[in-house]
Amino acid sequence: MKRPTVPRVHSVDVLRGVVMVLMALDHVRDYFGDAAASPTNLATATLPLFYTRWVTHICAPTFFLLTGTSAYLSARRRGTTGLARHLVTRGLWLIVLDLVILRCLGWQFNVDFRVTLLLVLWALGWSMITLAAFVRRPALAGIFGVVVIAGHNLLDRVDPASLGAAAPLWLVLHRPGLLAGPPHFVLVAYPLVPWVGVTAAGYALGQIFDWDAARRRAFLLRSGIGLTIAFLALRASNVYGDPAPWSAQRSAAYTVASFLNVTKYPPSLLFLLMTIGVALLVLRAVDARVPRWLRPAEVVGRVPMFYFAMHVVLIHLLVVLALAVRYGAVHWAFESPTPDRFPFTQPPGWPIALPGVYAVWALVVVALWPLCRWYAALRERRRGWWTGYV
Repeated sequence: MKRPTVPRVHSVDVLRGVVMVLMALDHVRDYFGDAAASPTNLATATLPLFYTRWVTHICAPTFFLLTGTSAYLSARRRGTTGLARHLVTRGLWLIVLDLVILRCLGWQFNVDFRVTLLLVLWALGWSMITLAAFVRRPALAGIFGVVVIAGHNLLDRVDPASLGAAAPLWLVLHRPGLLAGPPHFVLVAYPLVPWVGVTAAGYALGQIFDWDAARRRAFLLRSGIGLTIAFLALRASNVYGDPAPWSAQRSAAYTVASFLNVTKYPPSLLFLLMTIGVALLVLRAVDARVPRWLRPAEVVGRVPMFYFAMHVVLIHLLVVLALAVRYGAVHWAFESPTPDRFPFTQPPGWPIALPGVYAVWALVVVALWPLCRWYAALRERRRGWWTGYV
């Protein structure tokens, strides 16, 4: 039986597209920037480097939030039973995609599995599987999400070493760290908590698209402002919400950077207040009308998984091309690095200046947009079970 056609929510596609475009900037910096220069270490980082990293912080929380929202919207055509089944199967697919396909054909260009990072798609897959338990209870999903987001920093002081045999489970759930190795390293970069909570909260958020426009826009505006004020007040107090307190720095500009320098791995309460508040305000801004200059982002937001896979491959291919031109050799791009040098071991003199990183980012985005437009049109013409997975 053919599934009913449900109109897309353009504001969701636009916001998702914007964060996908920004995400490519961070990954270009990973490959072409200086791997030894931490953008969040204010003792060594320049402010342009810090803010290049900081502006991309909105990407992951928004993507997880909108994954939940999109799941709620897809229940209109799948039904709750079909949605639960889809969340489990797609979640498992994303885990395989992250650990096997993109690991070999995207990030590394090899099959030796000497370095495996549990990254964003890994966490997204488990978040979708968890969400399947809440498809009939969006309000309960919201309560679960808020409790996990607000309360998980209470667990920051739990030392995995104190848990004995359960230490690996704690790394998977809440503390980034080395799960296995050497010689084959498995590193948890995206612990599941609180990402599962963000996705569940996004599912509850999807209910606002059943409301009339005026009520929905008022809610988005109040919520976005409220979360932002909560971030400012709680961060100023230095009492709770992030394991790294801010402090006065060598200048006012660096003190502001310290205030904004919240923890992403795992995302602290303050990290999520800061980013999701902005995301809701952007969603409100494009709810009534999508500006013409944002329509290309809407195209990307309609095919996020296709864009994600293609942008990783394209950036890595550009690395191969640049290595061939500059060094006459490309072996670095096909060798597994140590975990601290992911995604590849940079040869001497490799990193390019920050303006060059922005130029490569622009090239990647411009090159991928026609492919995204083509694939979005293909999905519209040929709707099938496989379109829900790519």
